[in-house]
Amino acid sequence: MIKRTIVALPGDGIGTVVLEAAIRVLDAAGFEANYEFGDIGWEFWKKEGNPLPERTIKLLQQHKIGLFGAITSKPKDAAAAELAPELQGKGLVYASPIVGMRQLFDLDICIRPCKTYLGNPLNFIRRGADGNIEEPFVDVVIFRQNTECLYSGVEWTNPSDQVHEAFLTHKAFLKNFGKVPKEEISISARIFTKKYTGRILKAAFEYARNNGYKSVTVCEKPNVIRETSGMMYKMAQDMQKNEYPEIQLWNTNIDAQMMWLTKNPENYGVIVAGNMFGDIASDGFAGLIGGLGFACSANLGEEIAVFEPTHGSAPKYADYPVSIVNPIAMIASAGMMLHHIGENGIADRIEKAVAEVIAEGKVRTYDMMKMTGSPDVIKQGAASTQQMADAIIAKL
Repeated sequence: MIKRTIVALPGDGIGTVVLEAAIRVLDAAGFEANYEFGDIGWEFWKKEGNPLPERTIKLLQQHKIGLFGAITSKPKDAAAAELAPELQGKGLVYASPIVGMRQLFDLDICIRPCKTYLGNPLNFIRRGADGNIEEPFVDVVIFRQNTECLYSGVEWTNPSDQVHEAFLTHKAFLKNFGKVPKEEISISARIFTKKYTGRILKAAFEYARNNGYKSVTVCEKPNVIRETSGMMYKMAQDMQKNEYPEIQLWNTNIDAQMMWLTKNPENYGVIVAGNMFGDIASDGFAGLIGGLGFACSANLGEEIAVFEPTHGSAPKYADYPVSIVNPIAMIASAGMMLHHIGENGIADRIEKAVAEVIAEGKVRTYDMMKMTGSPDVIKQGAASTQQMADAIIAKL
């Protein structure tokens, strides 16, 4: 059998160690693959002025599947200051390579599952009507439109005369900002298109149907952002009525959703949103299942797919003598990759092993022990990144 090739993208900071842990678990579970390591991240921005080099783009174009660790991003001026001296003053502007991959490869569908692991000491709890402590079982899958909305990169500071004059044709802009000097204005465009809004809605409804979820919730703000959020909700209404009548369609505003996610999170199934609100909702629900150390994701296009944990690069932990970070989000992202390529049996084994380690409670990383991250947590009984991976492999 020909081995599949996976493009491994460690990225920055802790990305290297969590990706290494995930590959060890994949190997132990019996997934046979070749790993081509791609250059990506902050070091390549500093040395080459490009955090997503063309050679890495070609690897993904060739092999179609990427497993990505984590990335460092900094504000515009701070990023420019860290460029190599020979690259200074050449007008180079840092752009996040994960956002770049999403747009370059049209990875428009982002899936972020947030499901309770039984026995996780970080699970959300609440007090019931009778005063007893309740621990609701959360099983939410968030579909986030990945390439449009406020992440499209269509922005201006001190917009050109042409852009400024175009905005002045809108009555609300003219009324509220018409007298503001344009050099004092910054503008970000929130763009939705019917094609990609339809694709994310379709993906959400199909997932709900195929996996037994009873509802799809559009989490936007159509009462205020009438054109973009309103378009998504109207398209969802039409799609539900004509194609998915057995699935309930719910509508929540993003601000109210943030309140309800700690009131009745067990009531929600599949949630679909634009880029910004999907990002917010997925981090909120991730907090209910233990935080970003448990939050996995998939970025799917028609040809290429990239799988990543939703946490950042945590550079303050990267240089510890023994890595303390929780690799479960990365391992779960690798499990999503396996499902995507049809290796469901191996994916199920890994998911079962992770769940058993968490439920058993003998091996816990510092976050699971509610410690503040420091090199000393290992001496205090917290498991290292490697020890958590070892425990999962032992269950396999």
